Amino acid sequence: MRHRAFRAAVAEEFGEAHSGVLLRDYWLAALGSTPDEALARGVSPREVWEALCVEFEVPEVRRHGRGLADPQDG
Repeated sequence: MRHRAFRAAVAEEFGEAHSGVLLRDYWLAALGSTPDEALARGVSPREVWEALCVEFEVPEVRRHGRGLADPQDG
């Protein structure tokens, strides 16, 4: 997952208006930081996405990112 696809998935799942605040301010214990801090220190967008999905109980069917191709359908 590339950064652009990650940000699009976050905006689609959590709402465009909230995605910036979520990435900047929400503390994810699984990552020991906010999503933006994790990305800045080199954590992959996929790993950050997975942590967000677990934290917010995103259904499995949407964890590949709403509006994105399911990587298992390849």
